[in-house]
Amino acid sequence: MRPPFPLTTARQSLGFGALVLCAGFTAPVQASGFIDDTTAKIESRTVYFNRDFRDGHTSNDQGASKREESAQGFILNLQSGYTEGPVGLGIDAIGMFGLKLDSSADSSNSGLLPSSGENPRGSKDQYAKLGLTAKVRMSQSVFKYGALLPDVPLLKYNDGRLLPTMFNGAMLTSKEVKDLTFMAARLDQYTARDSTDSQDIRVHCKNKRYACNTTADHFDMVGFDYKINDRLTAQYHYAELEDIYRQHFVGLLANQALAGGVLKADLRVLKSPDSGDARAGSIDNRALSAMLAYAISGHTFSAGWQRMNGDNSMPYLDGTNPYLVNYVQVNDFAAAQERSWQVRYDYDFKAIGINGLSFLTRYVNGDHIKVLGSEQEGKEWERDSELKYVVQSGTFKDVSVRLRNATYRTNYQKFARDVDETRVIFSYNFSVL
Repeated sequence: MRPPFPLTTARQSLGFGALVLCAGFTAPVQASGFIDDTTAKIESRTVYFNRDFRDGHTSNDQGASKREESAQGFILNLQSGYTEGPVGLGIDAIGMFGLKLDSSADSSNSGLLPSSGENPRGSKDQYAKLGLTAKVRMSQSVFKYGALLPDVPLLKYNDGRLLPTMFNGAMLTSKEVKDLTFMAARLDQYTARDSTDSQDIRVHCKNKRYACNTTADHFDMVGFDYKINDRLTAQYHYAELEDIYRQHFVGLLANQALAGGVLKADLRVLKSPDSGDARAGSIDNRALSAMLAYAISGHTFSAGWQRMNGDNSMPYLDGTNPYLVNYVQVNDFAAAQERSWQVRYDYDFKAIGINGLSFLTRYVNGDHIKVLGSEQEGKEWERDSELKYVVQSGTFKDVSVRLRNATYRTNYQKFARDVDETRVIFSYNFSVL
């Protein structure tokens, strides 16, 4: 039986963390920064999730026609300061707890809660995760080992349900050179968003694009972000999932004042061949995506374009979000040879004096999809809307409410399904230290 939380991660982190603490408290004066700069925050999340499969019962999802659950989550994020001196030492901790509010066996498996493993299947009443991270700071460089929530182009942790995915490994971030940020990481395990088990790292197999449950010993990443000037940033990142795939990423971020507003551009190019023994099968993908946005007086108008070249879809780690402009609420529009475009509109009601209220809507259309085992051209589209309000004052200050709605349709339902989806999210962040 597996432990109720990822003990492997905790033990690895705790052993190194103990050494850090011992070293940090050798002299009381050294520990002052460690204690004085310590912060602890708790985020409370209440999530209602409803995904209605409009095609009814199909064999590729065990006959389920709907996923509907609600749950309460708490995330404690404790971050120490650093001991004083040229080498600063510290330790962080993240604790997560999820509690079932409403669920039934025939509509469970929404991603909010772990499966109970019983027959008929259902969701567990509660679950918890714990991760510890040791950290070392020297000059403008920080090294972390243990539980990580990485957020870089080729390694963006998923936080789309009740609790986020948590990874285990080591990560270095350095800003020793002016305007240059260097990043390097090695990950070996992860704990999925709706799980308590620490698992070997693996490739995501959405719509059975690759062999599911294909694990690797480790995932390596290195990246450079260079700020050319206040208006332009260039990026290059490289990653490899051992014996499965390699990935090169080149990005360009730009902004320019224009006619009383701001014009922004986001260009992303990714090349992903298979690696080593190619244990997930042949991988050949070149992804191009770009987003152009213009913001003025509370309005933001955006247009996106994305194209998949090569014989396969774009690979990415299970538990992460692909770094594509057309990755949206339900779909990633990253199928083999897919071409997709997006139009989006955002409005911040602060422009008319209603602080804290914002709205977005977008439409993404994809076609030219190479469907495995079929000569038919695959097509799909998605329409999303989101309304968010953050309370600005009073007893409920900083409480936020988000209403998200999505409609997704496709013509290749052997691998994907029509979906109507609604999410309601209440959240509140508060400090305890």
